[in-house]
Amino acid sequence: MERRVIVILGPTASGKTSLGIEIAERLQTEIISADSRQLYRKLNIGTAKPTQEELSRVKHHFIDYLDINEEYNVSRFETEALTVIESLHALGKIPVVVGGSGLYIKAIVDGIFNEVETEPEFRAELINLREKKGNEYLYEMLRFKDPVAAAELLPQNWKRVIRALEVNKLTGKSIKDFHLDYKREDDLSFFQFGLNWEREKLYSRIEKRVEQMIESGLVEEVKSVLNEGFTKDMNALNTVGYKEIFDFLNGKISLDRAIELIKRNTRRYAKRQLTWFRRDERINWINVDESTELPVLAESVINLLDT
Repeated sequence: MERRVIVILGPTASGKTSLGIEIAERLQTEIISADSRQLYRKLNIGTAKPTQEELSRVKHHFIDYLDINEEYNVSRFETEALTVIESLHALGKIPVVVGGSGLYIKAIVDGIFNEVETEPEFRAELINLREKKGNEYLYEMLRFKDPVAAAELLPQNWKRVIRALEVNKLTGKSIKDFHLDYKREDDLSFFQFGLNWEREKLYSRIEKRVEQMIESGLVEEVKSVLNEGFTKDMNALNTVGYKEIFDFLNGKISLDRAIELIKRNTRRYAKRQLTWFRRDERINWINVDESTELPVLAESVINLLDT
């Protein structure tokens, strides 16, 4: 029997959450969140996490899953997400994966390689360099050694930058070569649907979302996190929306400038998401706009499963 999995993906602010919930309700199934930041508790506004009302409508996996200071990686996510998929199939349900983190989507659909070992001494050397010279220095090293991998990362993704440098040193190859070559063997059938907006309309949605985040209390959320002893250096908080508010609270920039930077950096993030997803020709892109009716769209996605 075919074991189907629906994947709803797209850039930030494209409406993935609402569509995923609509589909999951119709199929009486559950959602697997493929978002690398919604995993963390207490980070609600800045990650555009589903509301309590939305979470009550459909069971979500990997939302509020970790404490802010917990370590996590995409390989662990692959293992744990596949376990959830297996359990849902055992109940006769079609899992619905919803998210915009490209590597997390890839982990579920294709798998992530783990073959290249680590070299503790070299890793320690890179960590020491970061402490002395900062994230940008490591990132420039990667741009020189492996520009292909660097193009898909940011300086603040320093753990992934270090891993890419490590793989390059140990193998002489780009970490991307391993990502592209590796394919997990299983009997799952993935139906991937991407939400495609006109670029300017998407950017307008992003700007409105940022304004809503501020109105909903993003600054207060960051203050609360700081008051609990968490710091901006933690991986979970090294994220668009949070890092700009950190700079505001530290007196480095004004609130208006922080909001402006969040909008700009979120637009850039959306562009990188689209660049990542566009390379996968298996994704069925659906053109949407503000007039798109969710029930109709959900029904059309479900109907496509049998075509």
